[in-house]
Amino acid sequence: MRLTEEQEELRSAVRSVLDRHEGATAWRHLTRQIGIAGLAVPEEYGGAGCGAREVHVVMEELGRRLSPVPYLGSAVLTIQALLSSGDEPACARLLPPLAEGGAVGTLAWAESGSWDPAAIRAEATPRPRAVWRITGTKEHVLHGEKSGGQAEAESGVLLVAARTARGVSLFQVATDDPGLRHRPTVTMDQTRPQTRLVFQEAEGRIVGREGDGGRILGHVLDIACTALAAEQVGAAERCLEVTVAYAKERVQFGRPIGSFQAVKHRLADAYVRVESARSAALGAAFAVDEGSAELRRRAAAAKSACSEAFSSVAGEMIQLHGGIGITWEHDAHRYFKRAHGSAHLFGSPSWHRGRLAADLGLTAAR
Repeated sequence: MRLTEEQEELRSAVRSVLDRHEGATAWRHLTRQIGIAGLAVPEEYGGAGCGAREVHVVMEELGRRLSPVPYLGSAVLTIQALLSSGDEPACARLLPPLAEGGAVGTLAWAESGSWDPAAIRAEATPRPRAVWRITGTKEHVLHGEKSGGQAEAESGVLLVAARTARGVSLFQVATDDPGLRHRPTVTMDQTRPQTRLVFQEAEGRIVGREGDGGRILGHVLDIACTALAAEQVGAAERCLEVTVAYAKERVQFGRPIGSFQAVKHRLADAYVRVESARSAALGAAFAVDEGSAELRRRAAAAKSACSEAFSSVAGEMIQLHGGIGITWEHDAHRYFKRAHGSAHLFGSPSWHRGRLAADLGLTAAR
């Protein structure tokens, strides 16, 4: 599994922009100069028509910088939910502004700490003229703050999963609907904003077919885990790079600490974890692009493996930096917090191993 020359050039372009622009302001430059918001959007909707491997490259680079730009929530979750819905009028109306980066998308999905569609309890009741009223609470919403997820964005696109008489369905709700309340969530990882959304008779319009939300969210979960795994690989790789550089500079007992056999072993183990995680993440990305029946398994395996690899390498970063590794001024704590947060985002490693085991069991039964 190798990336193409064009995909490596994309990596260089994204890294170059992030070198020049930090924080949330990078979103405008990444969307206008490179067009990352529309990478996975088909050309007929104003996108580049690329696939999961291009998304993998972008997510790796964003992970290296712990960038707070709303790529995961907008360009991955929201766009993939729209594409998976098969609702052509909704796609034609909502995808072009998302692909341009002028609008930031939000998918309100998780409840009670679970991303399993079966756990959704928010309710949608029908009203005249194809209007639905949605009541319920959504947690861990990425970039769901009232500004639409990004101060420089012109508007927001909010998709909400709620249950109807026919099952879980997907709805579009206006970000300024009077029945919607935004409750910012204080998270350990402050580089990834999360919001709690409370709906009280909020007005929504259905996207896709009623009752098709479980299928849509199941597919989005696999793609989300694939993208997040790439981000975890990029962040873990950066942790290792910084730690190796420090081990060459920090002198103890008259010699660099990197020359001690025990430190060499720990860094070598960390390198193996990063590269193994990269293979798992790329395997999932290739499965997305190939439309493989193995996608669910590969996505679950990647999420589990990459979560644990990142947590382990981030922990080694703090340990091998010694006292400076636990100071506020050093970046080590930021990577450690991101590792903790991303390990639980879209489901914990143990939950995904359970999904993988269940899928293998069903396959064996057949």
